[in-house]
Amino acid sequence: MANSSSFDPVSQFRVDGKIAIVTGASSGLGARFARVLHAAGATVVLTARRLDRLESLSKELPGSISIKCDVASASDREALIAEVISKCGRVDILVNNAGITHKIAIESETLDMFEETMEVNTTAIWHLCKLAGENMVANRSGAIVNVASILGMIAGTPIKQANYAASKGAVIALSREIAVQWARKGVRVNSLCPGWFVSEMTAGMDTDDSSQKYVMQNSPIPRMGAEHELDGALLFMVSDASSFMTGQSVIVDGGWTAR
Repeated sequence: MANSSSFDPVSQFRVDGKIAIVTGASSGLGARFARVLHAAGATVVLTARRLDRLESLSKELPGSISIKCDVASASDREALIAEVISKCGRVDILVNNAGITHKIAIESETLDMFEETMEVNTTAIWHLCKLAGENMVANRSGAIVNVASILGMIAGTPIKQANYAASKGAVIALSREIAVQWARKGVRVNSLCPGWFVSEMTAGMDTDDSSQKYVMQNSPIPRMGAEHELDGALLFMVSDASSFMTGQSVIVDGGWTAR
């Protein structure tokens, strides 16, 4: 039995010295994820389209690196991973957080809208997993967290966004498949499925009376989540604390999907 004075179970949630990429880090949950990983010891690579915001956040996170990347662009995705490996030597953690949606009834949803959402939310995740994963597999070590949503599991109507639901359902299935392919190669892949959280994507819901009524009627914990309420799940998934977990979907939704 370990000496109680030296036993520190919290230490397994640290990611000291790890190189961690966070996409969509210019605002909202992505910026929060970057702060959390930095506080836990990682060298964080901040990436998004809005470089000015990345550089502002980087000033708060000593040692972090800002790289402009539009995840909708295959060439940008390739350049991102190549630059990280060139500068840092490897990728240890990848948090695929960037995402978009079109909140619109399917009768009015266009093919362009659907394809745009799938490119950003699904194709980009597949591609970044592949690009970063090749380095991880070579090093036989790595953790990938793909940010999905409870809307990949359940319907979102009356908030209509078929494009988003399809993309997030695909992310969950994709994460599960890659996880099994890489399980014996030292790389773990899991998906994080938030419910309704206050973020840039849900802007206005937290102050709109009808939206709040909808949330309070349907969520066992009758409110939207705050960004800090994903901190523990994220650290668990990227750290050695979850070293025996892969191919899983971690749901943080106030009990929404438990009904």
